Amino acid sequence: MAPRKGQQIFQATLELLAAKGYEGLTVEGVAERSGVNKTTIYRWWPSKAALLAAALIEADLLVTEPPDTGTLRGDLEALVRGVAALLTHSPASDVAVAALGAAVHHPELAAAAQRFFADRFAKEEVVFVRARLRGELPETADPMLILDLLGGAVWLRTVFRGLPLDDGFTARAVAAVLDGVT
Repeated sequence: MAPRKGQQIFQATLELLAAKGYEGLTVEGVAERSGVNKTTIYRWWPSKAALLAAALIEADLLVTEPPDTGTLRGDLEALVRGVAALLTHSPASDVAVAALGAAVHHPELAAAAQRFFADRFAKEEVVFVRARLRGELPETADPMLILDLLGGAVWLRTVFRGLPLDDGFTARAVAAVLDGVT
């Protein structure tokens, strides 16, 4: 359990990450921005990597609830729209890009990113459980592969190619994964 002011600390952490990158993120800066003593922060998180890992998983800014539209296709489209919003609207987009960029050079942050995606997958897995119960998805389907294909398409299009997502992108991406491309 995080301290009482945990969300203030997490918000300050993500704001500083977005503004200054991982190199500019400091526990002292988080303490100043959140109005919490740095010893309190260090008591809960021994390093800035540990603090950022907790912020990525627990901050209100990045929390999402798995959709329940009644169909696998609808749920996947909602998940894709959620990833698209995360990657195209500030401050979440700035946080995501800064965290990804820093993870390449900092193994402790790469581990935090892995925990973030594992936590997110654990929450989203219910979409596939419900789809199997409705008979929409065979037992042989790989939920992580499905999410990787859809999420990867959004990341590649928005972050790496810098292209906008048109109105039909979500439906086309989900259709390509569920129905195939031919």
